[in-house]
Amino acid sequence: MKFTLKSVWLKRFLKAAVGGFSLVLLFWFSVYMGFWGKLPSKEDIKSLKQAEASLLLDANDELLGKYFVFDRQIVKYDDLPKHLVNALVATEDARFYEHNGVDYTSLIRVFFKSILMQNNSSGGGSTISQQLVKNIYKREKHGWFTMPVNKVREMILAKRFESIYSKNEIIAMYLNTVPFSENVFGIESASQRFFNSKTKDLNLAQSATLIGTLKATHSFNPRLFPERSQLRRDVVLQQMEKYGFIDEDLKVATSDIPLTTNYKKFNANNGVAPYFREKVRLEVKSLLDSINTKNKTSYDLYKDGLKIYTTLDIDMQRYAETAMQEHMKSLQAQFEKAYGKNAPWIKNTALINKRIKGLKLYKSLKNKKWSDKDIMDSLKVQGTFNLFSWNKDETLKKGSVIDSLKHTMKFLNTGFVAVDPSSGAIKAYVGGINFEHFKFDHVASSKRQVGSTFKPIVYTTALERGIEPCSYYSVKEVTYTNQKGWTPTNGGKEEADRHLNYSLEKAMSESINTIAVKVLEDVGIDPVIEQAQKMGILSELPNVPSLALGTAQLSMLELIGAYTSYANDGRVSKPFYITKITDKSGEVIYERPKAEPMPEAFSKETRQTMIEMMKSTINSGTANRMRSCYGLKNDLAGKTGTTQNNKDGWFVAVSPKLVMLSWVGNDDHRIGFSNTSIGQGANSALPTTALFLKQMNRDKRFNYITQATFETPSESVKEALACDEEKRDGFLKRLFKKDRKEREFDIESEDSKKKKKKGLFGFLKKKDED
Repeated sequence: MKFTLKSVWLKRFLKAAVGGFSLVLLFWFSVYMGFWGKLPSKEDIKSLKQAEASLLLDANDELLGKYFVFDRQIVKYDDLPKHLVNALVATEDARFYEHNGVDYTSLIRVFFKSILMQNNSSGGGSTISQQLVKNIYKREKHGWFTMPVNKVREMILAKRFESIYSKNEIIAMYLNTVPFSENVFGIESASQRFFNSKTKDLNLAQSATLIGTLKATHSFNPRLFPERSQLRRDVVLQQMEKYGFIDEDLKVATSDIPLTTNYKKFNANNGVAPYFREKVRLEVKSLLDSINTKNKTSYDLYKDGLKIYTTLDIDMQRYAETAMQEHMKSLQAQFEKAYGKNAPWIKNTALINKRIKGLKLYKSLKNKKWSDKDIMDSLKVQGTFNLFSWNKDETLKKGSVIDSLKHTMKFLNTGFVAVDPSSGAIKAYVGGINFEHFKFDHVASSKRQVGSTFKPIVYTTALERGIEPCSYYSVKEVTYTNQKGWTPTNGGKEEADRHLNYSLEKAMSESINTIAVKVLEDVGIDPVIEQAQKMGILSELPNVPSLALGTAQLSMLELIGAYTSYANDGRVSKPFYITKITDKSGEVIYERPKAEPMPEAFSKETRQTMIEMMKSTINSGTANRMRSCYGLKNDLAGKTGTTQNNKDGWFVAVSPKLVMLSWVGNDDHRIGFSNTSIGQGANSALPTTALFLKQMNRDKRFNYITQATFETPSESVKEALACDEEKRDGFLKRLFKKDRKEREFDIESEDSKKKKKKGLFGFLKKKDED
């Protein structure tokens, strides 16, 4: 009876075992055959293409930023430190080099300890190869069968991966696809995010830290939970010792190192050169559209791991951003203090109401047929806003939409760009004070009146047309009756001294408006416009006498391009920033066409003369703060500019190896500086350039720029400039000279000017303007 009973139970057990095994086999087969979803074939696995971040590189191949859907960039196995690989294997899959994708020993351990004995310390049974499959092919939902289907699927595919790729290739693929903390994919992006380091430069402690986060990416985030992350790091080190990858002494020494991060997050709003990154993004998307259309390709900036090589220098960029922030914070305080309680963003109700009616929210509510009263009431509802402030503790502000608008209205904005004049390569690019809050790019997209920075073009035209640099012009004011009674004026005492005369050099270095207009009158408006076009200015210029004072509206890139000619043998260098683009395999898919040399915009003698005249602006003229306040000894030429009603401040600095341009103003052109002492270019725009150069001077790597000197001018140029800067009318001339305070603006005919012109400086008699 006993024997029979045992036989019955044995038979039942065997039947159940066979049945269970058959069901497992059938289930396995159903997954294998694609009943739960088609499995990737070996061909699919061989041609894997994972979304990969495109990299933006500076002129020295330093990383400026990334464009991505998933923050991932690929690193080769040879660039993985040995201790990083060992940390991964010791922690995630100790028998990695012994199995063929599935570790059956671990599966049995998990089955008995985790499932039957409910012991959670037994660990998981997934190999690195299985985890790689999970990283690449995300798990699908199948109701109650989700876990078993996905586990079987991963086991099948893991074996396929092992049959196609080597162990080293699988390690590299795993580390390039695994998600780390903060939704960062791949070891290279994680290394740069948390340690500002390339993977190949990670030390043992850093490697162990990053591998430790894989157990729970949020809980062991080294930035958010450093103590918890350090404990997990030490567990990884213990595992490495356990499996013989390191000895006890190294484990103890590394465990004693405090966990420190060097956090560096790449996103559109933060990091170095955000305006430049956005400018490049837009340009690259346009280039890729053209490339894809022409070659029938499908390059994607956000997924295809492209490399975009640019002209920017990351160190110069950091200096520029530091200089801008230091100066603009101080200038903003001056700006607000000068206005006090009468500031337009406080008192100018008409302006405020116009700005309110320009809000997208206002227009949206208006389209919904809301009344003005209801709209205004809704805009007065109190809330909390994330607003820009130079004081980082004041970015969160309580108030209404109208309050936030008034807050934003008061901020001055800026642009700064530095260009290599020999090529046009942009080396530094600051498009505004803060990209997160002020997206508008003032370097490339803004067009503002350029003020007195246009005067060198007027004087260049004069020299080219035979007017000598030692020609004298009266500083007195004149009313031009045929120009609606227009009277150009100067600041300071000169405007009252009708007997004082300046040479061209003195007139430009002191930025004398009255003389600039008289010079324009002598050479003619059309020739000045023609000269500007030769210097690369393509925007339409106003055909009016006020052109001499800079009423033309130009972009910063257009203006700085014109100034490159003074440091580039009279030839314009058009600013550019992208040199080439490669795909993930390194193949060049775009390369900037070699620029053809531009024709000379003016003669060598004119160039040397203009440099000497603009040097005077720096040494003793309107930009002498470069010497007196900032102590700069660099060989520099330059020009300041201030527009009507102090709306815009400008400064251009020209050195033999670098041309720099800065602009400052309010985005709303109706708001200017309250007085010229604050708003003039020497105070509003110049300091950013000065602070930038001070940092450059301290960096020996840039000695080739900061210590460069202009060529010695020729003897003829020296002779032409060898005169007194100013002179007063003699007694008899003062006695008998008719003082004409009014006259018509005279545009001399071209034929008359041709008769006058006799070479660069001609043999003209020195002129006294009456």
